[in-house]
Amino acid sequence: MPYDFDFLPNRRGSDSMKWLEYGEDVLPMWVADMDFISPPAVLRALQERVAHGVFGYGIKTQPLVEAVVERMQRLYRWQVMPEDVVLLPGVIPGFHLACLSICDEKQGVLVQTPVYTPILHAAQTTHRLPQEAPLTIDAQGYYGIDWDTFEKAIGKETRLFILSNPHNPVGRVFHQDELLHMAEICLNKGVVICSDEIHCDLIYPGHAHIPIASLDREIAQNSITLMSPSKTYNLAGLKCSYAIIQNPELRKKYLGATHGLISSVNLLGLTAGLAAYKEGDDWLAELLMYLTNNREVLGQFIQSNLPGISMYNPEGTYLAWLDCRNAGIPGNAGEFFLKNARVALNDGRLYGKEGEGFVRLNYGCPQAMLRQALERMEKAIMILGIGKNENR
Repeated sequence: MPYDFDFLPNRRGSDSMKWLEYGEDVLPMWVADMDFISPPAVLRALQERVAHGVFGYGIKTQPLVEAVVERMQRLYRWQVMPEDVVLLPGVIPGFHLACLSICDEKQGVLVQTPVYTPILHAAQTTHRLPQEAPLTIDAQGYYGIDWDTFEKAIGKETRLFILSNPHNPVGRVFHQDELLHMAEICLNKGVVICSDEIHCDLIYPGHAHIPIASLDREIAQNSITLMSPSKTYNLAGLKCSYAIIQNPELRKKYLGATHGLISSVNLLGLTAGLAAYKEGDDWLAELLMYLTNNREVLGQFIQSNLPGISMYNPEGTYLAWLDCRNAGIPGNAGEFFLKNARVALNDGRLYGKEGEGFVRLNYGCPQAMLRQALERMEKAIMILGIGKNENR
């Protein structure tokens, strides 16, 4: 491969939250931040912009907006107009803005748990009413939607549904029929959809991402779609994201909530995002092959070497949702692996009470680092005296 995804850059001296949160002997497999160098085209564009030496206010956002419009048409056959695109310094501000602009303080925000922590707490953060419709999980670890639970969770006070698709942390890429059913229920009950689709480019063979707003004009008029090049091209620190809002009235309300609170995307974020969308396709294709291989290595290792732990193969993202409930781990699994394996994982409880007994593992890293972390986890499990279970 022309891109070296096996190379592990030294990030401890780069002000990396991922690498500085824990001690130097800890392997960080937690926050959704890959350990790969961004595409060469992005590095070139940033170097050229930095070489100019002046970083005053900028207004040239149209090229990135046009790249977004082109991308939606090419990837999803979704016709978006430039005026539909609202640039943002992050997807997290994006769904908080949706809460502020759509709901009054006594109105409800529905989420599907377990779910990404800032989504889980978005209602409380914005002083709205939190509401939950837990996903179901079968014996194989596959997450689905209980339609009675989903529909009953929507009350008279519900005004907003925040969807995570691809879903973080469980890794589902929702099918067209699932998306249609969710959208129809929301339409019938007058609930606006805010769809966090930040992992939309990170989809594995056999699955396809469908923006929920692309399904139908009526659904589009009831939706706020959030996307970003940040997870795809490892640009999170540059704060470049966007909302697609095709309903003019909805967009007006949304923009109104930004006043005095949300600034524009910074110059280097715009530069990096444009370069990634214009010239990053080859890099992304090889990244997906590498992540697919990492996913398979992870799944095989868990099945063979980590008794009592299971994982349903993620359909999207580079985040694995590990079920440790049958591993006999005393106390909390995340704390156990941090203490005994010196591997930092996300505690499943961060994603809601349904995450009890789970951990989230980020395998967006060189495979040697992934294997090292897994071997440490295996040794920690052996301390429990369970041993290998050849029948798993």
